[in-house]
Amino acid sequence: MMLLGFCLLSRPGAPPRAGQVQKMRGVCWEGAGRIDPSRLDPLRELGADWISQTPFGWARSIDSPEIRFGSSRVLWGESDEGLASTAAWARERGIRTLLKPHLWVHHGTWPGDIKMRTEPEWALWFEQYERFILHYARFAEKHGLEALAVGTELGGTTDREREWRRIIGRVREVYRGRLTYCANWHEEPQRIAFWDALDFIGIQAYYPLADGPAPSPEAIRSAWKPIARQLESLASRTGRPIVFTEVGYRSQDGALARPWEWNTDGRVNHALQQDAFAAMLDALWDRPWFGGTFVWKWHPVPPGDTDASSDFTPQGKPALDSIRAVYVHR
Repeated sequence: MMLLGFCLLSRPGAPPRAGQVQKMRGVCWEGAGRIDPSRLDPLRELGADWISQTPFGWARSIDSPEIRFGSSRVLWGESDEGLASTAAWARERGIRTLLKPHLWVHHGTWPGDIKMRTEPEWALWFEQYERFILHYARFAEKHGLEALAVGTELGGTTDREREWRRIIGRVREVYRGRLTYCANWHEEPQRIAFWDALDFIGIQAYYPLADGPAPSPEAIRSAWKPIARQLESLASRTGRPIVFTEVGYRSQDGALARPWEWNTDGRVNHALQQDAFAAMLDALWDRPWFGGTFVWKWHPVPPGDTDASSDFTPQGKPALDSIRAVYVHR
């Protein structure tokens, strides 16, 4: 199936190959305190032409229908002022913005487990969520942000197709940019029935790739073969390109067994992180249905001692070379 004409994904001055969508070369921008605009300059050298920005709403628990947002007690980069300023500075540098609102559940509970107990509570939750996402849809329209995620990792709610279609319809009434939903990698992308109401499929792509502390590059590449077949089937069935709205790996032994975990221990292993990014990009980048990646994550102020850093960022590490080679040259 040809997926041409998806102009949102275009890279200025770079026409797509025949039969291929143009790619989003993105990073997940970390909201921080007030920054100087020059903090975005390294993204141009990387070849990035998109950032994602994430404001938050808060829920007391996974079964509470109340959603709070708009607090003044947030980092400047997560506030409306900071989001707008960062997007404007990015645009001056030829970089577009995917606004990616996210719910944070107190006590560290995963938002994918949100599930109401009764139908009245479900009705109230969707009412509250609609208020939350419409605020950011109007914000995105006002400030000319180029893409918006209507939800992120809310797998306990997405089987309620009717309610989600209503929310997407309400968002379309106030926002003219492109829409996605950012599904958790595990099963949720296949279950969602409303992809046709959106412009591209977003996946938080923390696929387990290999056990053991330091799997070989060959083992990592092999792990992507069945994943790529599954993604190609999803793109063909829905007629929508697939974008990894988050993808990242810690630079640490064992990081590919459960890539979503951020608080594990292990020996610093920059080569493993580089091998993981190289394998992922080689497996998917030239597929005609693949719409690009947002690398998790990019700190406005990078870590000082990158040699000792085992966190997710590729900044100052060999993995950055693998990402740059694709973002700049392919």
